[in-house]
Parts: sequence; structure tokens; C-alpha cells
Amino acid sequence: MKDLVLLVADKNAQFALKGALGRPESLGIRPIEFEFRVHPGRDGGARKSGPEVLALERRRFQHALLVLDFEGCGTDLPNATNLEEQLDGRLSAHWKEAAKSIVIEPELDVWVWGSDNAVEEVIVWPAGKGVREWLRDRGFAFDGNGKPKRPKEALEAALRLPDLPRSSALYQTIAEKISLRRCGDEAFIRLRKQLIEWFPK
Repeated sequence: MKDLVLLVADKNAQFALKGALGRPESLGIRPIEFEFRVHPGRDGGARKSGPEVLALERRRFQHALLVLDFEGCGTDLPNATNLEEQLDGRLSAHWKEAAKSIVIEPELDVWVWGSDNAVEEVIVWPAGKGVREWLRDRGFAFDGNGKPKRPKEALEAALRLPDLPRSSALYQTIAEKISLRRCGDEAFIRLRKQLIEWFPK
């Protein structure tokens, strides 16, 4: 049996998580064998049928993660934590405690903003100002952790300056460079805590 199967909503999530899981030391876990499945229905599809799709993988993997964005998933629940509780209940039918959902609020792109240095290095930032200051000048609002409230739109705006496309490979490269121990995003903290519990050093 392999260690972990991850069902994600799109290629960007797959590549970001691939970049992070390729750094087990930084996550605080042992090296693991993992495989990805990408849900064709994106975030909404992952919410609607993700636990049932993962049930088909139970004999091949010891653990499973279902990862999706809160924004765009179509739930009427008030927040990511409520949705995770609902999804975890459905996952437990086949996996007991061996599976977990991670719902990112508002969306995966918020993880990209863990470090200005990593973003600026990867996109070869050309402006004289730092990328956050540049975004503030253009009207982007930031939360208490210094992350853009509209993370996807902020990344797209920043990428237009060096004329780069928003690609899956970009997410992997940033995930390979940012600090995984200092990331303050609540969904990422839940993810890292779960991985440490399942795959301790």
C-alpha cells in the first residue's frame, strides 16, 4: 500500500502540493509515497462526490486527503471549517480516521503569498517596489496576516508586469521555496498537522 492519495480540484493544487510534499523535512514528516487524482468537476465536484471517489482508493492507500477551495465550491455552509466537518464525516464511512478534507479559504492562491521573497524570485519581479506595496498602490486589500484578500486576482495582477502566465508549474516552484513551517494560513496549518500525525519522522 502506498502512503497517501490526494484528490484535488485542479492542476494548480496538484502542483502546489507536489512541491510541498517533495520537502518532507520542511513539513516535519518522513518521506512518503503519494499519488494525485484531479477531480474533473473542480471545487464543486470535489465537494459533491470527493469522499465517494476516494472510497474507491481505500485498498491501495493508507491515507487520503481531499483538498478544495471554499470559494467556488457551491456550498451553502458559512465557512471552510463547517464544510470540512461535513466532508470528514463522509470520508470516515470508508476511511475512519485515515482520511481528512482540507478546505482552503478563500482559495489555494492564498498559500502563494507566504513569502514576498519567494514570489518575487520565482516571477523575476521587475518593479522597484516590493510586490505587496505595488499591489496596495493598485487598491488590493490585505488581511491581518498580510495576505491579499483576493489572492488569485493579486497573483494575476503581479504576473502581468513580467508578462508571465499563471501556470501550475509556477505553484510548484513557489511551494518549493516558501517556508512551510511559518505559513500562517489556517488550512495549511491543518494540513501540516494532519501529515505530521500520519507520517511522523
